[in-house]
Amino acid sequence: IRGRAQRIIDTSRLSPRELKEKIAAAFLNENDRREQEILINVVSFGFKHGVPLDCDLVFDVRFLPNPYYVDQLRPLTGLDPEVADYVFRWPISRTFMEKLEDLLGFLVPNYVSEGKAQLIIGIGCTGGQHRSVAVAERLGEFLRGAGYQVRVEHRDCKLEIPAADTGAR
Repeated sequence: IRGRAQRIIDTSRLSPRELKEKIAAAFLNENDRREQEILINVVSFGFKHGVPLDCDLVFDVRFLPNPYYVDQLRPLTGLDPEVADYVFRWPISRTFMEKLEDLLGFLVPNYVSEGKAQLIIGIGCTGGQHRSVAVAERLGEFLRGAGYQVRVEHRDCKLEIPAADTGAR
């Protein structure tokens, strides 16, 4: 096999990060390498359904004011503007987001320089419907604005989707 190889990389003294860099340099162009730096998954969830097992970082937002206790907001989710406005109306919520953004602004570049390819950030509240969803969405916007590839997922958010009208009566 060695005789047929077009490239040979001696891995005996390479760290995993260094090996990744060598492989990327050999096979990816500069734009592809930049896109491969890190993928950030932000996952909202409800603690009552359990913490996602694959999270690298978990933040508990159950201390934020809860829209569940506002009758007109209860059936909505953190994806609805009224709920997000309620969550971020309070100084504690805005202060938390500033501190979280500052922390991640420090952490993520260090994960990138260490060669981490994926980072999963869990944002949890009680049921995974309101606060965690609103915070995850806002965090996703912040991270995208910082130039990262981000996917936001709402594990426990139950959206009310009307059943299809089949015309049968």
